[in-house]
Amino acid sequence: MPYERRHLEVLVARAGYTLPVFACAATKAALLHLQGATTDRVALNLIEPETTVEVEIEQVARLSPDSALAVTRSDPGDNLDLTRNTPIWAQVQRQVQGEAPRLQLEGGEGLGIQADGSPAIYAYARKLFATNIEPLLAQQGRSARVQIILPEGRKLAQRTSNAAFGVVEGLSLLGTTGISQPLSAPEQLADFQAALAGHARQDALVFCIGENGLDLASQLGINPELTLKTANWLGAMLVAAAQAEIKSLLLLGYHGKLIKLAAGIFHTHHSLADARAEILTAYCALAGLPPTVVEQVFRSETTDAALLYLLEAVGPEPVQQIYAALAEQVDQRAEAYIRKQSGRALTVGSLLFDRRRQIIVCSGAGQQLLTKLLPKTSKFSTLF
Repeated sequence: MPYERRHLEVLVARAGYTLPVFACAATKAALLHLQGATTDRVALNLIEPETTVEVEIEQVARLSPDSALAVTRSDPGDNLDLTRNTPIWAQVQRQVQGEAPRLQLEGGEGLGIQADGSPAIYAYARKLFATNIEPLLAQQGRSARVQIILPEGRKLAQRTSNAAFGVVEGLSLLGTTGISQPLSAPEQLADFQAALAGHARQDALVFCIGENGLDLASQLGINPELTLKTANWLGAMLVAAAQAEIKSLLLLGYHGKLIKLAAGIFHTHHSLADARAEILTAYCALAGLPPTVVEQVFRSETTDAALLYLLEAVGPEPVQQIYAALAEQVDQRAEAYIRKQSGRALTVGSLLFDRRRQIIVCSGAGQQLLTKLLPKTSKFSTLF
């Protein structure tokens, strides 16, 4: 059996699914219930990966001749995910097909709101709904308004970094795959390393720290075959890249996460090391900023709050210099770590972005790598 297929079967067998999968399953269950079909389990095509799975439905009820409510419950598998067992509701209102879109996705209580006021339903979730729900509606000759409700979402969101990325009042239907991956659990490192092995001897590769990094890489037009999500396992993954004979790496990450490398912190989960304020404060002091400004940076609640304060207090040029120094140090520390742990040399560049996924700074090596990785038609600019 090919490695890719074998790895997929093992992953599906032991893992649970992401929130978009449960939201889509509840929606399908409600529509099937309106047809009089049995709805204790529904089949979904996950698309990413290309496989069909069955998702259990906890409850479903008809609210009117053309509306129904279905409930699923999140099961992230072995992942230590805070959404475990949280209910996901889908309230579906069927309508006669007219000029409106066949499927209208809306956010209800507990589903986060983005800065532009739209519900935090991202590309993979929408693709999942289009693939699994729209054909069912077409068969019925109907359109539908679907409201996704996460009753515990507002409370759970307080324990996430959603607000740092501009999502408020709830959780996101975020992800690039239907399989829930335990990004901070030790068991996941082997899966990341196995995925990296498939990129052996690449001239250039992009390490995306989390889903937000993947999303920005996609917006920039970077070939998805050259991107790899690493989560918090940066140290181990850097060494694995050198062992896989990768020639150069671009680290693409949220600045509150990636600046930890400038201080030699190579496992970036906050439970192990959370020195973001200290690192940024030190570089502000080295840049000669006034003591009152340095103190306020240290006392800022988040890295983004510190960045916004700096832009207002001292202006873009000094802030650009501070972040440029940080990015260069990230590169140097990463390359030194690789040499020490593997005995190999590997060129590292870095790109840091803010909560709006706007680029703050790209190191010198990072800019050189981007010229190789980006299509000729792509344009990118920094925050400043």
